[in-house]
Amino acid sequence: MNIEEFRAYCLSKPGVTEGFPFDESTLVFKVMNKLFALTNIDDFVSINLKCDPELALELREQYSSVQPGYHMNKKHWNTVTVGQDASDQHVFEWTDHSYQLIVDKLPKKLKEELAHL
Repeated sequence: MNIEEFRAYCLSKPGVTEGFPFDESTLVFKVMNKLFALTNIDDFVSINLKCDPELALELREQYSSVQPGYHMNKKHWNTVTVGQDASDQHVFEWTDHSYQLIVDKLPKKLKEELAHL
């Protein structure tokens, strides 16, 4: 997987926007203005993804490429190193999980707005 593939995948989801709120190299993906993924565009080696805390621990035990979230709340975020022991399909599934965790917590009004996009 490369940055273009990951970016296209994220942007294909309803309500997703991208931006650089922290610096010019940290690309952030948000759904309805809530962060669900971020990565470095200059050095695309890892992705930070939100994760259910129990699943996060399981994935860290199962995959060496899944570590506690770098510069994030380590209970709720994983850093996934791209191109190691987790397949691209796994990374896309974990991206879906991160996206869905955010969508599930959205207020009713934003969920309704998202449903019409």
